[in-house]
Amino acid sequence: MITRRSLLASTMVVAGFTPALAKARLGEDGLYQEGWYLESFLDLAEDLTTASQGGKRFVILWGLRNCPACRRLHEVHLADPAIEAYIRDNFAVLHLNILGAREVTDFDGSKLTEKAFAARYGIEGTPAIQFFPASTTGLAAKAPKEREVARMASLPEPPAFIAQFRAVRNGV
Repeated sequence: MITRRSLLASTMVVAGFTPALAKARLGEDGLYQEGWYLESFLDLAEDLTTASQGGKRFVILWGLRNCPACRRLHEVHLADPAIEAYIRDNFAVLHLNILGAREVTDFDGSKLTEKAFAARYGIEGTPAIQFFPASTTGLAAKAPKEREVARMASLPEPPAFIAQFRAVRNGV
């Protein structure tokens, strides 16, 4: 079956885009972007389902323009080839702007701006990472914060950072 996501992915391949070789760049919105971050229509149930079908876990990374810790995340943590490869290979990362205006469709079907979505989930600083379960089953009926299996609300040092990803991947 052809989906919007598969069509977008095939377009990227034809255009010569190689996600695994891309490095962080500063986007027009002031957020750092990795070439392997999830290309999304901002429908979270669709993103989680697609990630799971690909054998990955779905996470949301929250960023902000001129955030020093966000810069460190990309220039130190994700610049480590072992950390970057582990996350890229095991997680579908959706990068959102904590003050952004793009419309996001939550698991329950509600549509909110990135900023309103962050407030709904109690995201208060950047970078923050939300880890979600492997399935959308029952998520819509839960309160927003109860939909997460884990959260990284600040930026720990690289060993603790990757340990959180490993814990989630191994069954949290």
